Amino acid sequence: MTTKIHTGTIDHSQTSDLLWDAIQALSEGIAVYDSDDKLVTFNQRYCDMFPLISDLIEPGARWQDLLRAGAERGQYREAIGRTEDWLAERLSRGVPIDSTLELELADGAFYETRFSGTKRGGFVVANTNITERKQAEVAAQEQAHILRMVMETSPVAVIMARKSDGRIVYRSKRAIQFYGEIEDARAIYRNPEDRDAYLAELSKTGALDDYRLTIRLADGALVPATCWGRMIEFEGETCVVSAVVDLSERQAQEEMIRHVLEACPAPIQMTKAETGDVLFSSPETIALFGTDRSARTFYAKTETRDRYLRKLKQDRAVRDFKAEYVKADGSTFWGAVSARLIRYNDDDVIVSHTRDLTDQLRIEAELAQQQNQLYQNEKMSAMGELLAGVAHELNNPLSVVVGHSLMLQEDCNDPEICRQVDKISHAAERCAKIVKTFLTMARQEPVRQASTNINEIVQTAVDVARYGDSGGAATITCELAQDLPLVAVDPDQMTQVFINLMLNAEQAIRDSGRGATIMVKTGPDTQGKGVEICVEDDGPGITLDIRNRIFEPFFTTKDVGQGTGIGLALCHRIVQTHDGAISVDERPGGGTRFRISLPQDKVTSGAAAQDAPEASDPTQVRVLLVDDEEDVAELNAEILTRSGYFVDMFNLADDAIESLQNNAYQIILSDLNMPGTDGRGFFDAITQDFPDMVGRTGFVTGDTMGRASQTFLAEAQRPYIEKPVSPKELRAFVSEILNASEQDSP
Repeated sequence: MTTKIHTGTIDHSQTSDLLWDAIQALSEGIAVYDSDDKLVTFNQRYCDMFPLISDLIEPGARWQDLLRAGAERGQYREAIGRTEDWLAERLSRGVPIDSTLELELADGAFYETRFSGTKRGGFVVANTNITERKQAEVAAQEQAHILRMVMETSPVAVIMARKSDGRIVYRSKRAIQFYGEIEDARAIYRNPEDRDAYLAELSKTGALDDYRLTIRLADGALVPATCWGRMIEFEGETCVVSAVVDLSERQAQEEMIRHVLEACPAPIQMTKAETGDVLFSSPETIALFGTDRSARTFYAKTETRDRYLRKLKQDRAVRDFKAEYVKADGSTFWGAVSARLIRYNDDDVIVSHTRDLTDQLRIEAELAQQQNQLYQNEKMSAMGELLAGVAHELNNPLSVVVGHSLMLQEDCNDPEICRQVDKISHAAERCAKIVKTFLTMARQEPVRQASTNINEIVQTAVDVARYGDSGGAATITCELAQDLPLVAVDPDQMTQVFINLMLNAEQAIRDSGRGATIMVKTGPDTQGKGVEICVEDDGPGITLDIRNRIFEPFFTTKDVGQGTGIGLALCHRIVQTHDGAISVDERPGGGTRFRISLPQDKVTSGAAAQDAPEASDPTQVRVLLVDDEEDVAELNAEILTRSGYFVDMFNLADDAIESLQNNAYQIILSDLNMPGTDGRGFFDAITQDFPDMVGRTGFVTGDTMGRASQTFLAEAQRPYIEKPVSPKELRAFVSEILNASEQDSP
């Protein structure tokens, strides 16, 4: 037989394409490196396995460089946090030819990496994804660990022994504690017949529950026990797994439970449902309800227990059944009972726990009060925005009226004209005080805080209220505690609060004809970290239906024309801005009691500020005055001119800047809200072009409540005065700036 051999030319390009397609189709990641450890070729799977360095995987890349880039970019979990040490360890060993490594990436993937050498001195890297296998191994290890932990921590003694000869294959820690380090399970039985009987019962079904027997402990003692058994196959042998519970220990546990119940800080009891007879009471129950043997006496109203029992029979359990109960001393309290209905000795028995709600109700009342205070604060904030806008619109015309009336008083010699001017002045000042009050209510912080003894403020307020009490309707007395901590308050504002409260009380006593005394007391607050001031009277009191509204803005019970409804709202705002709290309640014996708490001053102020030195000679001072309100500007210019100052007045900031370039000034007074360049822009120009005048600049403004104005004044840190401004206040303000600038001069 002749065999024909066909010869021909091999198509190497076609073979190469087939080989490349085969490599690309592999599930493994393949990469080929030459003898210089440079990457020659790779499949897409290899590139996909390393997403953080995929942009660097290309022919010519060195294996060591790719390894370093992967470590630095967080590709390898082991390298995170120790990049250089990890690289040093890996690179010191070189390329691990003819070895297999397991590699864990930061994204949780696992690869089995095989390094195989080539005939030309290079190597091939083959990466196999073993993530699922590793996860399965970890899961199996965790399950085995959990099973072992369960068995080792189980309070039940577990033994697995061969059925044929009793040889122990496994025993838990509890079993070792029971029986010692025995090797033969037959040693735990009282006699061999007991084991034979146990195995005979177990063999019937392969499972046995709650089998009673007597076991022998390590010390030889025989104790009653119960056993749960299962028959299994293990390594080709039939084994018996037994879980044994020492019933003598259960008896000890039951005794311990009784001791725990008796020592439990919660009132726990067992009572017969129908009769109410007490079967068990913890010491806390006895302390709460006494030793009465019937639970019927625990209820303030007998029908309450009937309602409780109906609900309990219907649902077999109740949770937080609220009712009024009677304590052992006969006093009543509100409590909540949680209970279950069980069968015990053929009777329906109630197992219950009683919770005293006294503290909870007190806390809920305090929370309700705090929520009400928050509600009042929100309304005060809204009212503050309204009042700030109204005050701003009134400031400029009031400045003109107040200023000119006061100057007329200084100039006028005619008694009749002086009398008329005096009326104008008083009316204007009253309007100005109303505006100041509005601003105080709208302000978020006290105007001028100082570390103060609260007793001094209270004494001043009491003296003023006494002088104003011309009708003699009530006697004002005070009890001032000594050694109280200092508080950081605005004395004028807090004095206004106390005067307002006392005058309100005096008016209520006068109008109602009830009561005769007003008492002001000071003392430490309940936490000992601040002070508390009480203003109380024996007058008609405040009815509960309006007590929660008295701090509302514009709320008043007085007749039309008799009250504005802003007095107590103002008190509320002032106390709030001092981080304090004000509340009202009924005074024991009748009347009203206001409580004010103020925190202790955290930083006690040092020595009192030194008196300001006398101002410079006005005749040597030139003032630059800028205000877009012509009447206000002219008034302030006239006030300062009469005092001897030289005043250049402008209504536009740009004109004032031009004057600054051509003239020398000792002081600059500017408004804030102006058309064109406003106060902020004017101050920025001064800071940039005339820095020596920054310390000589002050602001006279009617808008200190706007957020932009507050932010600017805080950043500029320059003194300011609020409109309406009296001549005396303006002159003092100018002197203050001049004195401060002279002290800062080198």
